[in-house]
Amino acid sequence: MSDPSTLRQAQGASEGASLRQAQGASEGESQGASEGEHPGLRAGALRALLAANDIEVAGDLVIELISGGRSNLTFSVHDDEHRWVARRPPMAGLTPSAHDMEREWAVTSALIDTPVPVATPVAIDRTGEFIGAPCTVVDFVDGDVMRTVDDLVVWSDTDVSANFEALVATLADLHAVDYRAVGLAEFGRPDGFAARQVKLWTRQWGLVKTRDLPDVERLAGALTERIPEAARSTIVHGDYRVDNTIIAPGDPARVAAVVDWELSALGDPLTDVALMCIYREPVFAEVMGFAPAWTSDRYPTAEQMAQRYAQVAGVDLGDWGFYLGLANLKIGVIAEGITHRALRGGSSGTAGAERAAGATAAFIAAGLEALK
Repeated sequence: MSDPSTLRQAQGASEGASLRQAQGASEGESQGASEGEHPGLRAGALRALLAANDIEVAGDLVIELISGGRSNLTFSVHDDEHRWVARRPPMAGLTPSAHDMEREWAVTSALIDTPVPVATPVAIDRTGEFIGAPCTVVDFVDGDVMRTVDDLVVWSDTDVSANFEALVATLADLHAVDYRAVGLAEFGRPDGFAARQVKLWTRQWGLVKTRDLPDVERLAGALTERIPEAARSTIVHGDYRVDNTIIAPGDPARVAAVVDWELSALGDPLTDVALMCIYREPVFAEVMGFAPAWTSDRYPTAEQMAQRYAQVAGVDLGDWGFYLGLANLKIGVIAEGITHRALRGGSSGTAGAERAAGATAAFIAAGLEALK
């Protein structure tokens, strides 16, 4: 599974009200108990859940916490023959809702027979009947997670280029899925998605701002006046970039699985594309507290990324300035939220969390520039 040591920031509760940000070394990382289990996931309870889903267990279950803290707890699980990944909300702190677990389960279950690669869903405890909290189990996907710029050193420039092409093709494949045909017609409200996003992040700014920054209100107002009159409605991932995928071992040109679907929704696919492009900007490293792989100058520029997506998907980028403006607003608010929590004594897990808001003004300025 991808290193999902990520954190929901900005404390929203609906359709992308927060963004999963990498935590660096997460709290409790690699803390498997000597009994082969963890207080948050007992072997007996997990065995019962698997049995209820007709999954046979061969021998003892060994459970190891591979990431945790205030993000969803993620466990490596294996018996004598099988490997799985289990996820559940944290045991304390800012607990993601059970709805988030259901969201990830619903979308990955729907995508399993589509061109979009996902980890095969195995079992879900929707109410906590077995585990004591909502929990999902999926098959383990072997592969590489390119999280930092340094991780890319094992790839040649040709590998990086091939990887980029695979990532763009995978995103286009996702947006091409007929969500009604795969059973996701009730997954969300695609109409008015962009408008709700503007309102959501504007409201969020009022909750997390650490100082007055009038340009945020300027950007929000300009976006409100530029809401696209018409847009496609597709499944959107909500947090798409290289480190939210698993790359096939030894094959940068193949995405083995797209992971971290907690922000998935039905909405405007160009919001996915714009966010992917803005993640590419070097200033994003200030938000993350390290240099993410996606910000490497070995990948194409943000503009090149957008144009390549348009070519592969065979679509027009529409009012591209609007989408870039919205993406910048979202990440700017996210950065502020990280520092807001740090100043209040909250543990975001992000290295240099108290400095993340230093990037907010740059994102907001870029958003205003995109709207010109």
